[in-house]
Amino acid sequence: MMKAFLVAVSFSVAGLGSVGASHARGADAAPAVTKNLAALQNRRSDKSPIPRQVVRYGGDEIANTIIINTTERRLYYTLGDGRAIKYGVGVGRDGFTWSGTNSVSRKAKWPGWTPPKVMIRREAKKGRILPAYMPGGPDNPLGARAMYIGSTIYRIHGTNQPWTIGQAMSSGCIRMANDDVKHLYEQVSIGTKVVVIR
Repeated sequence: MMKAFLVAVSFSVAGLGSVGASHARGADAAPAVTKNLAALQNRRSDKSPIPRQVVRYGGDEIANTIIINTTERRLYYTLGDGRAIKYGVGVGRDGFTWSGTNSVSRKAKWPGWTPPKVMIRREAKKGRILPAYMPGGPDNPLGARAMYIGSTIYRIHGTNQPWTIGQAMSSGCIRMANDDVKHLYEQVSIGTKVVVIR
């Protein structure tokens, strides 16, 4: 049964507490603020900490199928002949996971992002104001590529925050490092079957 599966968004907020505290201490804290922001920026990368690899895959799915194992936090793209490309992915945290079958309905390079209204309300309760729309680009939470799932708002998409790969911390979408999502994007076609299992 398919549960609510909300589009993922990732925010670089790890350094905000220290930035605010430093600002409160006065102008002499400016170097510390700069150092904190630089450290956060330096964590950004398009490369996954989990290298993709071609593996043996014994499932029944035909070639050109995406299988996402949310427990394993891996995505398999089947090649046929019992082989698949295995990628590390980030998945939805508790309460934002789903399982089921659908297909890729749209592909986009550097997609723009329109946060769902439910997400805007949820984040507002936490004191985070989301934009009504964010154009595509390196800072967009959808990353370099997106593959839209069916007629929903849900996606397999990129991120430049590699520390989220292999984690369950998104609002539901399947997150890949930008290098990996570009690689998958070139393999996948409109209509590619997507199977999500737990």
